[in-house]
Amino acid sequence: MSEQSTPISTATTNSEKPAPALAECVRKYNTEQLIKFLRENEDDLQLNDAHFQVLRNEEVTGRDFLISTMQDFIDNGLKGGPAKILADFAKKVQEKKLKSFSSCKTKQDVKEVFNKFGYEDADITSILPFKPVEIVDINSNDERLKFCIDDIKQKIELYGPASELNEAERCHYISPIIRSSIHIARKITNKTIIPKCQFSDERTGQVDYVVKVKDNTGNDELIKITEAKQSDILMGFGQNVLQLNASHHKNSKKRNAEEAFGKDAFDYLYGIVTTATNWYFILYTPERFYRIESEYSIRINRDALKDDSLLCKDVKKVVQVLVSLLKDRIEVDESSD
Repeated sequence: MSEQSTPISTATTNSEKPAPALAECVRKYNTEQLIKFLRENEDDLQLNDAHFQVLRNEEVTGRDFLISTMQDFIDNGLKGGPAKILADFAKKVQEKKLKSFSSCKTKQDVKEVFNKFGYEDADITSILPFKPVEIVDINSNDERLKFCIDDIKQKIELYGPASELNEAERCHYISPIIRSSIHIARKITNKTIIPKCQFSDERTGQVDYVVKVKDNTGNDELIKITEAKQSDILMGFGQNVLQLNASHHKNSKKRNAEEAFGKDAFDYLYGIVTTATNWYFILYTPERFYRIESEYSIRINRDALKDDSLLCKDVKKVVQVLVSLLKDRIEVDESSD
């Protein structure tokens, strides 16, 4: 096809940039966001609904919390015990750093990420499954889908099979899938969805992506996509979860999860870990992260140049899931307005 690819804009970042202070995020919280943040640390704080109600009644914001003393909390109506706990925790928040994207570099880092979210072992098979949203059915003759497949075939001729490429080169196969999914999701949702990418590791050329929706309030992050090394998928999971954790402080939204989990609504974001040939879809919540149990793989090899039926089938499956997640996030954002 003659249509030209829309390039994904890039921004090179220094992977060693210092992590921001947690206080920078907490300071921006309104009362409900502050209470939610404190609930996430409930095991350490040992607070209950009555304590949170005092903060709600006094309209304590993140900024108020950070500068409050024990006496301030007592004046708000708390007893000495919880007042001291909150004052001490406020001091710790002032000193604590958010874990940066680049901090997940070792097996121990990955294990710590898994442990933080309730998993004893750093093992993909141990990650609890989640029921995906209703998958959008995309016509096999969709113009954008066909263009994506043609683009991948051209790149197989140029670069060879994905299995023979390093991390930097595999992005040639990841980008067309992201672009085509965004074009299709734009048509379905009538929203301005934009992809961004950055080098997560300048030494290897490894690229990560974020997909955002542009509206009157700014750019709301929808999905984080991490390019993982073929030899270390777990590291990709750890990296992606840390990225989602950072994004959560910016723009987490509510979703009714009864169909997926049989629980009340909760904040969530989507993530993707991919090697170009393997695609893993993640649902992140502040308490735990999950993955779609089904395996998604794309056979990117020279056989597709003779018969592209398997390539078409594989790409379509991945694009359908990606479009469905984008559609779901946008619809949730609209329903929460």
